[in-house]
Amino acid sequence: MSLPLFWAIIATLAVSLISFVGVLTLAFKEKLLNKITLLLVGLSAGALIGGAFLHLIPEAIEEGMSQNIFLFVIIGFVIFYILEKALHWRHCHKGKCEIHMFTYMNLFGDALHNFMDGVVIVASFIVDVKLGFITTLAVIAHEIPQEFGDFGVLIHGGFGKAKALLCNFLTGLTAIIGALFGYFLSTIVQEWIIYILPITAGGFIYIAATDLIPELHKQIDIKKSILPFLFFLIGLAFMWATGVLLG
Repeated sequence: MSLPLFWAIIATLAVSLISFVGVLTLAFKEKLLNKITLLLVGLSAGALIGGAFLHLIPEAIEEGMSQNIFLFVIIGFVIFYILEKALHWRHCHKGKCEIHMFTYMNLFGDALHNFMDGVVIVASFIVDVKLGFITTLAVIAHEIPQEFGDFGVLIHGGFGKAKALLCNFLTGLTAIIGALFGYFLSTIVQEWIIYILPITAGGFIYIAATDLIPELHKQIDIKKSILPFLFFLIGLAFMWATGVLLG
């Protein structure tokens, strides 16, 4: 097994196991859970923005894409917008969400999203192990608050707790399938990596800007909004620090 595939499998397995984070919601009262989730949303938004602007876009430039790079960032943004609309699926970050009307559609959307995460992660490891770890960290930072929400969506839609955890985990495993798919089509992936990086950056920016940051704005109280904002800054600082430490 090659080193990029080995690390990609480990990384996507870690991403898949995050699906069990929903079980923690059983131990928290709803009020406390909402507060914790909001902090995670801020952290996630910062990590995604930092991953896009501090790592993926600069890496694409280093790979030789100096022209039209931001065009492909916009393309990535638009692709994620279309996917979200087409699947009637949004990332939800509250214990129970009225946006998700179809739990099975939510599962399908998660499976597709995790599959693409796997492709992106293995593609990043193929380029550089450091970039692979950074991309994985950005994905994990986003997955934690998303999985809290997805678990609540399934429970709200009528699933039992055990079934919700199992289904969440099964959709998480599609990240590993995506990694294998991306690796064994690595010739195609390597040819397209220069485009995949900015497109992924556009996707990260879309998720942060349209799904996560609006959740932070829902906190009207200025004092209560300071801590989530600090976690947003921590997410940015964390992605900057990973670049320095792993560089």
